[in-house]
Amino acid sequence: MSYAPGVQPDLGDLPEQLDVLRGRRLEVCELGGGLTNRNYRVTTDDGGDYVVRVSSTETGLLAIDRDAERHNTTAAWLAGVGAPVIEALPDRNVLVVGFLSGRTLQAPDVRDPATIPRIAAAVRTLHAGPEFQGSFDMRSIRRRYLGVVTEHGFRLPADYLDLAPRVEALEAALLPGAETPRPCNNDLLAANLIDDGEWIWLIDYEYSGMNEPSFELGNIASESGLEREELAALVAAYWGRGSRSKTCRAEAWSLLARYGWTLWASIQASVSPIDFDFWSWGMEKYDSARADLLGPAHDRLLDGLAADD
Repeated sequence: MSYAPGVQPDLGDLPEQLDVLRGRRLEVCELGGGLTNRNYRVTTDDGGDYVVRVSSTETGLLAIDRDAERHNTTAAWLAGVGAPVIEALPDRNVLVVGFLSGRTLQAPDVRDPATIPRIAAAVRTLHAGPEFQGSFDMRSIRRRYLGVVTEHGFRLPADYLDLAPRVEALEAALLPGAETPRPCNNDLLAANLIDDGEWIWLIDYEYSGMNEPSFELGNIASESGLEREELAALVAAYWGRGSRSKTCRAEAWSLLARYGWTLWASIQASVSPIDFDFWSWGMEKYDSARADLLGPAHDRLLDGLAADD
C-alpha cells in the first residue's frame, strides 16, 4: 500500500484490512458532517471511489445497531436510493460504501418548492423497497434515552421533565390511525440528501428501521426547519393528495422528534470524542419543541389528529 503525495488523513492499518484498498495507491480526504462517525473519501489507482465510514465505539449508549445499519444500507441500495455497500469490518465499526457524486443539500434546499416533490419521490421509493431490519419508535427511544441520561447524570434542560405530560398526550393521540411501518431512514437531515441533478439519494442508515412514513416526513421538517405550509406540501407530494390529518400527524412527529433528539444531544455531549457542540445543537431542538408544546400548536395538533379529512 502507498499513499498519494500530500498531507492526507491517516487511516492507520485500515487499508491493509480492507480488500478494496489493500495493495492499491490511495488518495484520502475526510468528509465533514458525521456526528457519530468519521467519513473518508478514498479513491484508488484502479478507479475505485469509496466512502470509508469509521463509527465511534461509544454509540452503544445511543443503541445504534451496526448490523442493522449494514443490512439496511444494502436494502436502501437495492431500493435504488442509497449507496452500494462494498465491504465491512464489523468488529471495528467500519463500513465501506460507494461514493455518490452530487451536491449535498442544505436546509434551504429542502425547503425549496421545486425540491420538495423530488425528496418525496425518493422517500416513497425507499419506503417501497426491501424490508429493514429492526424498528424505530421515537416514543420508546425517548424513554430509553431518558433512562441513560438519568442513570449517568448527564445534563438536561431544567424544565425538560415538566413538559412530559404534554408530550405523552401527543404520543397517546398518535396511537389511533397508526400507519403500516415502512423501511425508514429516520434521520433525513439535509446533509443526508445528495442531489445528482436527476435523483436525490438518501444516505446514513444508523437510525434506520421499520417506522411510520409520517415520522420520516415530520423528522425531515424538524431537521430542516420546514414551515407548516412547506410540510403540507411535502405530505401532499408523498401521499399524492393534501391531508389535514396526515399533515398534523407529521407535524406531531416533528415536535416529538425535536423533544426526543434533545436527549440524544445530551448523551453525545457527555461521551462523544468528536469536536462538536452537541449541547447547543440539542438546545435549538429543545427550545423549538418547548415553544410548540407550551403554545397553541399543542392543542391544534391534538384536534387535528382526532379529525377526519
